Amino acid sequence: MKVDQLEIKIFETRQEMGENAARAVADKIREIQEMQESVNIIFASAPSQNEFLAALREARGIQWEKINAFHMDEYIGIAADAPQNFGHFLKVRLFDHVPVRSVTYLNGNATDAQDECDHYAKLLREHPIDIVCLGIGENGHLAFNDPHVAFFDDPLEVKVVELDDACRQQQVNDECFDSFDEVPQTALTLTIPTLMKAKNAFCIVPGEKKAQAIYHTVAEDIQEAYPSTILRQHPNAILFIDKASSGKLKEISSYSQA
Repeated sequence: MKVDQLEIKIFETRQEMGENAARAVADKIREIQEMQESVNIIFASAPSQNEFLAALREARGIQWEKINAFHMDEYIGIAADAPQNFGHFLKVRLFDHVPVRSVTYLNGNATDAQDECDHYAKLLREHPIDIVCLGIGENGHLAFNDPHVAFFDDPLEVKVVELDDACRQQQVNDECFDSFDEVPQTALTLTIPTLMKAKNAFCIVPGEKKAQAIYHTVAEDIQEAYPSTILRQHPNAILFIDKASSGKLKEISSYSQA
């Protein structure tokens, strides 16, 4: 399936989806490493990425010592070693397993959140992103760009945001927090233009709870009310979904078959 510029690949299970996404990312990493000294990659942190990350760390032929890694969002006020901390999530699932050249974590406990945003933005400018591996939220967000702060022409590269209720409830749905009130209200996030600047985008979105978001991604006009629709304008983006998350696509008759 292809919608605008977005290629969509559908798999029977989330395991197949994760493995195939990892294979595609690994192929792209190896391709880039044949042409340049280092590869700069942004990773997402969410349970939706588990199968993908597990497969990627086992992929052969990747020169991890030539990869600079970043991540795309972080709660404000969560301890660095808490299970819910996004940097910790990636450390446990990926960076503890591969000899990555560098990992630069967003610090949600920085004394000055704006200074942290400015610092991270500077690092991203110094390391133009080759690959972004991301997910889509139940409300259609990319990173923590919930609809009310998802500006396609955002002048900022990294910013402080207030999370909307749907985003916070998703964290409970994903069993990351026991209750809604435990979920932080604020976070740091890379903005939509920052994510879209990546030369290659691989989006991994499994599960029935994401079916509505996938439907909106494909069927709605490209607009900030549905942040993930912007992926359809990226020249090198692939969306990996499973049978569960693709469940509502059968309602669409206007997509083109690639």
